[in-house]
Amino acid sequence: MARRFKMLCLAFLCAFSLTAGAASASETVVQTTKPVDSKANRELPSFKKPKHLDAADIYDAPGDIKLLFATLQGIVNRKQPRIYLIESQEEGKMTWLNDLNVPYTLHQDYWKVFSAYRNDVKGMIVYDPKLPDSINVATTLAGLKDAVVASPELAARLSKAPYKLKILDDLQGKFSSWLDAYTWQYENLWKKTTHQMLVGLGPDTAIRIPSGLPESFVTIAEEEQPIRDASNRDIYSLDLSSLLGKSEVYLRFDDAITQDGWGPAVHEVTVKADGKVIANFVAGTPEEEAFLYDRQNSKVAESQGGHRFADNGNYFVYEFSPPAGTNELTAEVDMWNQYKVSAGNIRPLSAEQREPYGYLRDYAVANKAMVFWLDSNVPEQKALFEKIMSDVKSGTPYLGWFSNDVEGEFSSVEIASRYGVYVLAADWFSNLTVFSGTEPKFKPVQKSPRPQLENKIYVTYTFTEGDNFQYNQHRMRVMWDDPARGKVPLNWTSSPLLYEGAPAILNHYVNTATANDLLIAGPSGAGYFYPGAWPDSSFRQFLQQTEKYLKKTGMTISYVLNREDSENIPLTPFKANAYEKDYHSPGLFISYEDNYGVEIVGISLPVSTIRGISTAQDGLQVLNEAKATWDGKSPLFISLGLLAWSMTPSDALALTEELGGEFEVVRADDYFSLIRESKQLPAIK
Repeated sequence: MARRFKMLCLAFLCAFSLTAGAASASETVVQTTKPVDSKANRELPSFKKPKHLDAADIYDAPGDIKLLFATLQGIVNRKQPRIYLIESQEEGKMTWLNDLNVPYTLHQDYWKVFSAYRNDVKGMIVYDPKLPDSINVATTLAGLKDAVVASPELAARLSKAPYKLKILDDLQGKFSSWLDAYTWQYENLWKKTTHQMLVGLGPDTAIRIPSGLPESFVTIAEEEQPIRDASNRDIYSLDLSSLLGKSEVYLRFDDAITQDGWGPAVHEVTVKADGKVIANFVAGTPEEEAFLYDRQNSKVAESQGGHRFADNGNYFVYEFSPPAGTNELTAEVDMWNQYKVSAGNIRPLSAEQREPYGYLRDYAVANKAMVFWLDSNVPEQKALFEKIMSDVKSGTPYLGWFSNDVEGEFSSVEIASRYGVYVLAADWFSNLTVFSGTEPKFKPVQKSPRPQLENKIYVTYTFTEGDNFQYNQHRMRVMWDDPARGKVPLNWTSSPLLYEGAPAILNHYVNTATANDLLIAGPSGAGYFYPGAWPDSSFRQFLQQTEKYLKKTGMTISYVLNREDSENIPLTPFKANAYEKDYHSPGLFISYEDNYGVEIVGISLPVSTIRGISTAQDGLQVLNEAKATWDGKSPLFISLGLLAWSMTPSDALALTEELGGEFEVVRADDYFSLIRESKQLPAIK
């Protein structure tokens, strides 16, 4: 796989002057972004094919610069995709840009790009730094007024020569709260925006924190065993005396074994200075807030009396201020599972510090969409959230994500599904206005002969997260480039709507897939939705409307999530029959559980429960336990869900190499074909 052009080619492309891009900016191009109801053959808007791209490296730029350029990109690319922003380096800064096969000029000085396209915008919308949600209102206004979004500091600069941009709207002091901002936006802007899509984006994000421990921090306690059952729960005594001498001491908790997602769990912390208690709190209580310096992506759970935990690469930090002259400082921590505790006395950067970001905003601006961020678990915000959902037609996509993390996901997807709205997780997708202007070009898909049905344990591996556009762009590409890919059968959940949203990305996966790679539809088909919550009256129509995307992409098998009140529930016979009749599914994967099994639902649809695992060791334990209880007299079918954030093809290969001859690992299409034969069900044509 040639992921980068040769240096000679790159030098040639970089030799193009920026004036070539600027000249194209002045061309008259017909806009092709029309509502979905007037373009019955599309779910997502179309853009023209990019001919030359001015690539601006804004990876290390401040957040307000990223926001400025994303909104500039939306205005410019609405007519013809000409600006490409380098915002991420997870899969490699230049990886997708080189794979686009579009001539480009790379600009380290991003202001040259701004200058070249300055005349494409009519002015600026200034957001209120004191109310971050005004960033979303400003983004909506930018799309409607052909403007860029600027911080007050940037606005002062851009209003002067050589830019001389006008301030079209200044939102400073306009709104009293985030609900006030979104209510005003709904009442004044909603009717002017496209209803072809909904866009949900957080107004800001945590600043980027360098990996590794901060300066002065040293590890003082670590669990070296993979413990997940709280069997090591204890009150651990930690001596912090060596850190005295500065005004504050910081205590940080990380996941000691990041691959499996079972990091530190902390219930209570007591800190003593020369034997006197200066801090005592239980995680998740108001008392904790006084000492919680950086919660990063940690979460609070009510179990075990209440605890704070941080899995994978997440962490949390407490700050303590011992009295001057303290000689001995100790901490007693009630904790368990895979903890890594470090301490330091130099103030580190904190993820509590927030900044704006760009990413999907180019697409929102280009399509004149309304951007909002409402918590469906807060009654007042939920009411507005539902009001917006009720204003669009069934089958409308919601691009972006939801506030309040997991709880927000479950409740928001359920509400959206009740209104016939499906979700495309895309808040960290970059350059969607560029990728949606590319075209699908597929080679014939490779396929090996299906194995004969025998009395074996048939196992199929499915990587999760594929409904997620940004996962397709970032994490999936990293995993796809693993040298072990192709050595064992794997199912890769992906979004069938890449066919319209990012054909170039889909092209890469389809055209570089081996005979052991199978793309299947992520939850729960052409988009993320809960079938049980979707109205019966429009469910079959929606499946029929989107079935062509499964067929065109080859993702004819779906992985389904179906939840009610945050709990997994089975499919009703009606919904199962719809998948079989309207998606022509040979079988479905469902849920992410601590068990596995296959049942026939509806008329003749095999539904296989996904048994989730986060490490190869987890999978080996599950399969060995299955082998121990298997009688060997008939085939057994097990589907394992490989957590995409912690596992790779190398892990799948390592697991497979530990299996005996009783096992056979197969792709999902063979898996369901074997099930249908074993159950004497008719083949799906």
